[in-house]
Amino acid sequence: MNIDKSIILFQEAQKIFPGGVNSPVRAFRAVGGQPLFIERGEGPYLYDVDGNRYIDYVLSWGPLITGHAHPKVVEAIQQAALKGTSYGAPSPLENDLAKSVMDFMPNIEMIRFVNSGTEATMSALRLARAYTTRDKIIKFEGCYHGHADLLLVQAGSGVATLGLPDSPGIPANTVKDTLVADFNNLDSVEILFKKYPEQIAALIVEPVAGNIGVVPPQPGFLEGLRKITEREGTILIFDEVMTGFRVHLGGAQALHNIKPDLTTLGKVIGGGLPVGAYGGKREIMQMVAPVGPVYQAGTLAGNPLAMAAGIAALDLLREDKCWEKLEQAASRLEAGISSVAKHAGVPIQQMRVGTMFTTFFSETKPVDWNTVKCADKVRFGKFFQKMLENGVYLAASQFEAGFISIAHTDDVIDTTIAAAAKAFSAL
Repeated sequence: MNIDKSIILFQEAQKIFPGGVNSPVRAFRAVGGQPLFIERGEGPYLYDVDGNRYIDYVLSWGPLITGHAHPKVVEAIQQAALKGTSYGAPSPLENDLAKSVMDFMPNIEMIRFVNSGTEATMSALRLARAYTTRDKIIKFEGCYHGHADLLLVQAGSGVATLGLPDSPGIPANTVKDTLVADFNNLDSVEILFKKYPEQIAALIVEPVAGNIGVVPPQPGFLEGLRKITEREGTILIFDEVMTGFRVHLGGAQALHNIKPDLTTLGKVIGGGLPVGAYGGKREIMQMVAPVGPVYQAGTLAGNPLAMAAGIAALDLLREDKCWEKLEQAASRLEAGISSVAKHAGVPIQQMRVGTMFTTFFSETKPVDWNTVKCADKVRFGKFFQKMLENGVYLAASQFEAGFISIAHTDDVIDTTIAAAAKAFSAL
């Protein structure tokens, strides 16, 4: 596999960008080697600048559920761009995407578009604090909710991948009201409520953890969180930036039949363009400016390109048996990887919920950050490189999720499983 052009570009990039990248996990530091520079994406494939083709399971870290450059999404963006790229004023497309999202997630009674998942979670927490007139929040160890100062505590994902301290550059006072519980452990949550009675504004959770790799909630965990937060007058926030439309068309809240007070979204609802959103109960959302006192604004929020792309993507997901085909493809991949790993005698935990998956190199089933971090990162790095050599592009970290798109056909899945068989054998 020749990557001469990528090598030259990365040498140049390291003089321009910190670490040569514009997002840390792209740097391949956890898996060795160097990042590939991508020239284009098409369907389930990425093509690098040296002409190599890879089956892509990163899919821009989740948004591309319709695959790369789906013709209907591209056409929607082109038509929108012809009318202008940004207005700084309301457009009908905002209404259309909002109604589409709310059709899938009826728990969302009002919504506000922003430009990223980080903005969505940050804004939702500010709103929860204002609504409850309380200061403290609970998050879970290893769960990542964006890089806002108050949330970079035990933040998993990229922080864990690079072995960074949790909050350099963040004053201690900024995170003094951020409490941390153990994922899938209701007792750890109860302890915090007992210690800080009537002080906790919000509890934010990835209902299916995705930023420590894919870890599903244990039976009763989400139900328990809903019961506790209702009892304590605390806002329950489901961070569905990653899980929205990925674990179920209605998100994890539909999959588990839980009604959070607020939901944060991103990724899929932008069709591959930058977008985020937060929404939920009308009485809470009406505290947001201009109708309420909680200030939040964004020049490019609701921009027509992202709205058009999101509408097209969600329309594609409505097509007959689309979700069933996605589930079948993901299940086929899960079973195939598990089978070839077992045949090669390599102990793994193949985790999947809906269209999200992670291959953990571990003999212990992951249920929280403590069990996840026992996974063999070195062995994963070797597996990653072997898969890359065999034309499969995975997330460059043991602590990230992989994703399926509607472009991943049976033939593509079978080719991936064959590549995995070679990679496991080489280990």
